[in-house]
Amino acid sequence: MASFMKKMFVSTTLVLAAVATNVQAKDWKVIRFGTESSYAPFEYKTPDGKLTGFDVDLGNAICAKLKAKCVWVENSFDGMIPALKAKKFDGILSSMTVTDERAKQILFSSKIYNTPTRMVAKKGSPLLPTAASLKGKRVGVQQGTIQETYAKTYWATKGVTVVPYPVQDLIYQDMMSGRLDATLQDAIMVDGAFLKQPKGKNFAFVGGNVVDAKTLGVGAAIGLRKEDADLKANIDKALAAIIADGTYKKLEKKYFSFNIY
Repeated sequence: MASFMKKMFVSTTLVLAAVATNVQAKDWKVIRFGTESSYAPFEYKTPDGKLTGFDVDLGNAICAKLKAKCVWVENSFDGMIPALKAKKFDGILSSMTVTDERAKQILFSSKIYNTPTRMVAKKGSPLLPTAASLKGKRVGVQQGTIQETYAKTYWATKGVTVVPYPVQDLIYQDMMSGRLDATLQDAIMVDGAFLKQPKGKNFAFVGGNVVDAKTLGVGAAIGLRKEDADLKANIDKALAAIIADGTYKKLEKKYFSFNIY
C-alpha cells in the first residue's frame, strides 16, 4: 500500500509539473502591442487611417524576427499600464520612457531609443524651462507622460500652473489660441507633429534639453507584464538582431535625420 501511494504521489507530481510548464510556456505566435496614434513620427495615422510610424515599423520588424503576427491595439497613453496588466495587449510600444516608478509596476525590454525633453513657446518668448521663469504661467503636458511628472514635481509646487491634457492635439490647439504659455514635450515628437507643421509656424523650442533621471528616465523601451519574462527575452533577442543586421538603422533613417539610439 505504501509503495502504491508513493507511486501515485510521484505520478501526480509529474503531471502537475507538466501542467505548470504548459501553462507558463507560451509560443507567442501573436503579439499584441498597445499604442496611441498621436505621437508622430513614432506612431500616427495616415490620411486614410492606416497606423504607421517608427514604433509601428519597429514592432512589425520584431514580430517578423520572432515569426509572430503583430496586432496593434489603440489605447490612451495614461491608461497604458492598467490596460497591459488587464491583458488588453501584451506589450506597450508607444514611446514609453523607462522610469523607476514605472519599473515598479511593469517589466521593460532593452532600450529602443532615447529622445530629449524640451519646452516649446512662441517664437521670441523670453520664457525658459525653469520654475522661476514660468511662475504664474500655464504649461500644457499630456496626461500620463514623464513630462507631466516632471512639471508637477518641480514646477507646480512653485507657482506654475501645470495643465494636463488627454491628447497632444488639444495642447497644440490651446497653444495656438493663447490659452497656454508653453508646453513640455518629447522633443522629437513635438518637432514633427507641431513645429514642422503649418500650425506650429509661430512656435519654437526655448532653452535646452530638460534632464532629470528620476522623472524623465534614461530612454524608451517596450513595457511588458512582469510575469512575461519569456516575452522580454524573445523581444530583446529580436532587437539585438535588428540592430546587428542594419534593420534598425534603415528604419531610423526613414523617419529621422539623426541618431535616436
